[in-house]
Amino acid sequence: MATHPLLFDLGASLTTRDVARMVKSGGVAALPDAVRRGDAATYQEIRCKSALNRVKGKSYMQWSLNPYRGCTHGCHYCFARRYQTQLELNAGDDFASVIFVKTNFVEVLRRELDKPSWKKESIGFGTATDPYQPIEGTYKISRGVLEALRDAATPVGIVTKGPMIVRDIDVLQDLSARAACRVHISVPTVDEDAWDKLEPGVAHPMTRLRAVRQLVDAGIDCGVLMAPIVPGFSTQPDKIERTVKAIAESGATSVGAMVMHMDGGTRDHFMALLARDYPGMVTRYEQLYARRYVDKDYEKRVQEVVSLMRERYGLNRRGSLARRSSKSKGGPEDPQ
Repeated sequence: MATHPLLFDLGASLTTRDVARMVKSGGVAALPDAVRRGDAATYQEIRCKSALNRVKGKSYMQWSLNPYRGCTHGCHYCFARRYQTQLELNAGDDFASVIFVKTNFVEVLRRELDKPSWKKESIGFGTATDPYQPIEGTYKISRGVLEALRDAATPVGIVTKGPMIVRDIDVLQDLSARAACRVHISVPTVDEDAWDKLEPGVAHPMTRLRAVRQLVDAGIDCGVLMAPIVPGFSTQPDKIERTVKAIAESGATSVGAMVMHMDGGTRDHFMALLARDYPGMVTRYEQLYARRYVDKDYEKRVQEVVSLMRERYGLNRRGSLARRSSKSKGGPEDPQ
C-alpha cells in the first residue's frame, strides 16, 4: 500500500504550541535547544505550519509575514510585546531576550505562494517583530522571504528599524521591477535622549536615516515612519521639527506619524517602566491613556505639529509624488 508524506512534515522540531506548553511547565530553561548568544538573548529554533497570516480590516495589506517572534531591539513601546504572552512568556524582559526563529519559514512561504489559489494580494512584512533585527545576519530568513516574493511577483510593504536591510538592495530592486515594493524605516525621533531611553537595542536614528538614503539612491521607494511618537519623550515641537527635517534630508519618499497606543502586555510593561524610572509621568499617562489609544485632542495637537513640519520641509509634496507613482504601478497605497 502506497504511503504519502505529510504536506507539512514538522519532523521532531518544536512548534509554537510545544513551546507554550514547555514554558508553562518549566520556564525558558525547559526549552531543549535554546541557545544563548553573545547579545545575551536566548534563541530557540522552531518550525511553522504556515507563513502567511490573514489580516482583517486593513485596506493596504491582506496578509502579514513574521519569521521571528520576539525582538532584541527591545523597544519599550512596542505593541508586539503582548504577543509573547501567547507563549506563556512575559511582555517585559522575555520579549527582548527570548527569540524564536522559524527556520522553515521560506520553504513554507514558497509553497503557499506557489498555490494556484494565490491571488498576489498585498503583504505586510515585519508587522509584529522586526525582520531585520540583528539575528537576521545569521539566519538570512528575511532575504529568503524577499526572494520568494520576487519570484512570485507579489506586492509587499516592509517595516523595519534595521539598517541591515541595505544588504538586500539587489533583491529589493528585482522585486520592485516585478511588483509594488515599498519600504518604511521606523525613526520615531532623532532625539538621542529619547532614543537611549526607549529603544535600547536599536541602531542610532541617523544610521537608520543613512539606510533610507542608500535605498532611495538605489531606486527603492522608501519612506519613514515616525511611529510611535511617545508623549513626554518625543512629542515636543522642537524634537518633531528636528526629526522631520532630518527625514527630509534623507531623501525619504514620504513620512507618516502615529502617537503611541498601549494595549495588553505593552501597557503593563510601559507603565511599570514609568513607575520605576519616571514616576512623575504616571498620573499624566493614566489621564492620556484611559483607553488603548491616546486622548483624541492630544493626538490632534501632535499631528498638527507634524503636518506643519511636513509642509515646511516639503514632505507633503514629496509624498504626493510617491503616491501617484505607487498607483501607476498598481501597488497598494499606505496611509500617511
